[in-house]
Amino acid sequence: MHKPVLITIGLLCVGLAVLGIFLPVLPTTPFLLVALACFARSSEKMHTWLLQNKTFGPLIKHWEESKSMPRKAKIYSIMMIIAAGGTSVFFFERASLKIAVIALLLIPVLIILNIKTTESR
Repeated sequence: MHKPVLITIGLLCVGLAVLGIFLPVLPTTPFLLVALACFARSSEKMHTWLLQNKTFGPLIKHWEESKSMPRKAKIYSIMMIIAAGGTSVFFFERASLKIAVIALLLIPVLIILNIKTTESR
């Protein structure tokens, strides 16, 4: 991909991550990781800025260094998925929709569980 496209995608993901800070159903860290990957391939300056950012840097620096998640972050992430996504199960009357929502919620939970765990620093 061209550098301007990657920079645009990276900036869009940073914007979505900022929204994710305030909206509990929108994840923050995955958007930051996508932005970091885009910046790594397009702009060393933006890549460094994101890693050194006082708000976002700590969230993603650990991932870039170890490709792992602290135990507390994994627990918090799974709890948020269950809390935010699990409540939507109660809004559906049809059992098939409830099963579909539960199945969709299991995907990110399984992904998180398969990531290497490290103790918090």
